[in-house]
Amino acid sequence: MNKKINHSSSSWPRRRRRTLPSPLSLSQSVFLPRALRPSPPLFIPASAPAAPPPSRRIASTTPPHRIFGTDQMAAAYFTAAKCLPPVAARSAAADRLPAPSALSVRPLHRRPARRLGSVLAVSSDVLKAAPAAAAYPAVTREEALELYEDMILGRNFEDMCAQMYYRGKMFGFVHLYNGQEAVSTGFIKQLNQPDCVVSTYRDHVHALSKGVPAREVMAELFGKATGCCRGQGGSMHMFSEPHNLLGGFAFIGEGIPVATGAAFAAKYRHEVLKQSSPGGLDVTLAFFGDGTCNNGQFFECLNMAQLWKLPIIFVVENNLWAIGMSHLRSTSDPEIWKKGPAFGMPGVHVDGMDVLKVREVAKEAIDRARRGEGPTLVECETYRFRGHSLADPDELRRPDEKSHYAARDPITSLKKYIIEQNLASEAELKSIEKKIDDVVEEAVEFADASPLPPRSQLLENVFADPKGFGIGPDGKYRCEDPKFTQGTAQV
Repeated sequence: MNKKINHSSSSWPRRRRRTLPSPLSLSQSVFLPRALRPSPPLFIPASAPAAPPPSRRIASTTPPHRIFGTDQMAAAYFTAAKCLPPVAARSAAADRLPAPSALSVRPLHRRPARRLGSVLAVSSDVLKAAPAAAAYPAVTREEALELYEDMILGRNFEDMCAQMYYRGKMFGFVHLYNGQEAVSTGFIKQLNQPDCVVSTYRDHVHALSKGVPAREVMAELFGKATGCCRGQGGSMHMFSEPHNLLGGFAFIGEGIPVATGAAFAAKYRHEVLKQSSPGGLDVTLAFFGDGTCNNGQFFECLNMAQLWKLPIIFVVENNLWAIGMSHLRSTSDPEIWKKGPAFGMPGVHVDGMDVLKVREVAKEAIDRARRGEGPTLVECETYRFRGHSLADPDELRRPDEKSHYAARDPITSLKKYIIEQNLASEAELKSIEKKIDDVVEEAVEFADASPLPPRSQLLENVFADPKGFGIGPDGKYRCEDPKFTQGTAQV
């Protein structure tokens, strides 16, 4: 006869209930399962003072720009990464990192050799082992003026684009870069000529920083034959083979696989074909926004880049908004830089409104890639001063949020630093601004006077066989045949 089992018996093994400390702060909850962690608020109360979104701050005791600092700091960082667990302070409301005792050594059960460098929150032990960082990285007079000139060029060029768009000189969607200049300048100005850049639909300033002449970029925006794509690319598809600008991409995430392929080609040339460049591997920068980081191409390419140790830097231009969707409402973990350790690569968060901090992070990441040590994921927290495009009335962002970031204008901050450090006088900076004004004005005049592309250009670079559909037996373009235009031509 079967006996009934008494489940209430004291001899029956019971699962112990987990008791949680109360109240539970976010800094304490970093080691809890995700489902048990308190979530950061999605909205900033209207009564709160103007400040960055709460879940976007790194603990004040660990400034983001010090994660990658001097060579000694980088050495201390990667040394610590060999023994510390791959965790970081969630820091939505925390003002400090977890206590050092919380960062005890834990065994990594899965391929620990591939997890080196995955600690993102630098502990107090690491900070003690590294030399104290200055308020700003050191920069020479020539470097500071180069940064300032490039940022002024980007800002003035985009302001002129807005004027020309509203005058009917440009067509389609035009996405401006105002406010984000520190990211483009800080990264691209650290590259060598053979290095590659892959951009997004917000690509004008990336092209300028890579060395594409302003007149060619403006002519492309005007749809003229003298543009860098002969008028066929437009605002969202800048491309320049001589400058290794591999294009802007209208669809988000589409440029990341192209950049990964370019990095693979660079490594293949270096290691297989023995075509070495000065200083090591050629490096590729892949620019994209926060909205892209929820797309599949992003994760696939992170995996491939780390698997093959490709010389690529994934640069996230996190301007906090994907068109009208707040970044805090569209992703489960708004700290994008923490996605790097999941693939075994370092992830870094940096103030994208400070070109000197961006420049320091860029130098460390680029040097690391050039030495063959693999990719880096860098999240630059920045802000666009205009709407998503010139067709966007920009009514979704709150005025206090906009004013907070406007007060942190990267160009104004750099100008103030240059003057305070006696690197240049205000008169010298004014002369640079005047020179850039002339460059932009000349670009508009050149673009306006340039011819439109001929109709015969319509079918170029479309068909592999030039004697096929595009060109008739007589050697003339079929589109020039009146019957073709009338829709009666035999194809």
